[in-house]
Amino acid sequence: MAPRSIWKGAISFGLVTIPVKLFTATEEKDISFRQVHPADEGRIKYKRVCDTCGNEIPYAEIGKGYEMPDGRMVILESEDFDHLPLATTKSVEVVQFVPADQVDPTYFDKTYFLQADGPGAKPYVLLRDALIKSGQAAIVKVAIRSREQLAMIRPVDGVLRMHTMLWPDEVRNGEFAEPPAEVTVSDSEVEMAQSFIDALAGDFEPEAHSDAYRIALEEVIESKLSGMPAAETEEDEGPGEAEVVDLVAALRASVEAAKKRREAASAKDSEDDDEADDSEETTKASAKKPASKKAPAKKAATKKAASKKTASKKAASRAKAS
Repeated sequence: MAPRSIWKGAISFGLVTIPVKLFTATEEKDISFRQVHPADEGRIKYKRVCDTCGNEIPYAEIGKGYEMPDGRMVILESEDFDHLPLATTKSVEVVQFVPADQVDPTYFDKTYFLQADGPGAKPYVLLRDALIKSGQAAIVKVAIRSREQLAMIRPVDGVLRMHTMLWPDEVRNGEFAEPPAEVTVSDSEVEMAQSFIDALAGDFEPEAHSDAYRIALEEVIESKLSGMPAAETEEDEGPGEAEVVDLVAALRASVEAAKKRREAASAKDSEDDDEADDSEETTKASAKKPASKKAPAKKAATKKAASKKTASKKAASRAKAS
């Protein structure tokens, strides 16, 4: 079933206009729960109650209010939003082209697929191919659900993806998390850390990773439905309290453990390949064996019949001689 577009508009690429549809590119697979009354499985519902008059307020009568730092409340009507200067309501305005690796992923919010709409296929391909050849990404402004956002458009696997971004004042200053300047490490410790990085280095393969917690939780839910006890898993005691350790020794042990894991994984892969080859050879051999077995059996039967004929001839000649 094809996904539904959540927005339609056009990319303004200089004097070129590209009609596009917007599709959500990601979805969360987390397991969500409902608040229920365990005694009768009834769902818990909440009422919208005004804390001043105590009355339940229908959704249609709920307004939007902005509370000032001094406690004053400003009530905004729907008309207040209608006349805001939001020029990018139905257009994606390209404001700059930048190298994609210059954009800190911290700014990324959500990812969307852009699909050419109607006659937009050719200019869509033009923008995609131009971005690929130039190695650039487009920084754009777009309004989704009445909110203007900064975004980046880049080509991935033949499709233009748009990553909505946070504004600069929405990203907090992380200087407070930086370790003290007097804390330093030696060159040998850095080299050993690099050895550990090299031992685990490789290409990123998303399919190689899975959410063990969600899988285990799904098994618990299935066991509840079936009435069968769920398989017990070993509890991870965690790292415990931090200890002062020899970093070089700890990293050396980590490198050795990583190498062993890689060797075990490669050995398992080669075993699986050997088993697959053996299975293929067995299949080929079993396909040939019936024909090769029948021939000797037929030959043996022919020899047996011939020996019987010879014996009967000898017996007949003896009878005549007597």
